[in-house]
Amino acid sequence: MKRVLIFDSGVGGLSVYQEIYAQLPNVHYIYAFDDAAFPYGELPEEELIERTRYIVSLLVERHTVDLVVVACNTASTIVLPTLRECLAVPVVGVVPAIKPAATLSKRKVIGLLATPATVQREYTDLLISKFASHCEVLRIGSTRLVEIAEQKLRGQAVSISELKAILAPWHDKVDCIVLGCTHFPLIKEEISQALEGGVIIIDSGRAIANRVKDLLGEITIACNEPNLTYKSAAGNNTAALDSSLATMHLGPVRSLHYPRF
Repeated sequence: MKRVLIFDSGVGGLSVYQEIYAQLPNVHYIYAFDDAAFPYGELPEEELIERTRYIVSLLVERHTVDLVVVACNTASTIVLPTLRECLAVPVVGVVPAIKPAATLSKRKVIGLLATPATVQREYTDLLISKFASHCEVLRIGSTRLVEIAEQKLRGQAVSISELKAILAPWHDKVDCIVLGCTHFPLIKEEISQALEGGVIIIDSGRAIANRVKDLLGEITIACNEPNLTYKSAAGNNTAALDSSLATMHLGPVRSLHYPRF
């Protein structure tokens, strides 16, 4: 039986998990999110690296994990070298899908929707320079959209009018947008409504799932254990979240008790 750990600062990585699960339903999954430090885009880099290294290493050892997915664009641009150095299993990260967007855009005007940290990263500049130098890339960095996605999974309604206000700078300008945060596919339908159609919306979930499938190889033994969910923040108000997780074949949230945090 193969075990995969999917890690994020919040519930955004569930969008990646769903893509992986669709291709590999017989894998045993551990989903962990460090909501005590949410959102990661506002953490100092040193703290982000330390928290991610500590949590991921602990769970890899506890559950004998075969592969790790860092399902957070902000963390992936910073922490992958550290994790790959300290772990003996493959580590897969996510990056904004700039390359396919540059190919699909007819106007050659792309919108990159991500966290403030991701839109400002040098790594993002390099992706644009390498794959979309022939395009105009307009950027919106929004922490509020991350919060909206978190709230949706906890049963709260999404305000289309609020989304329209956030996305207003792109009205009638872009024909293709990149969801550069794993939270955003969770509100992809609402984003499409706010943009009033006619815009291609791309995320990295399926590409990550394909990569995980290639790395794991043939699955010869099906999972016979319930999938697990961990969170780092204290608090028991998780009923709505547990209900959403159940529809995704994940177990109710368990608390991670880390004295160093």
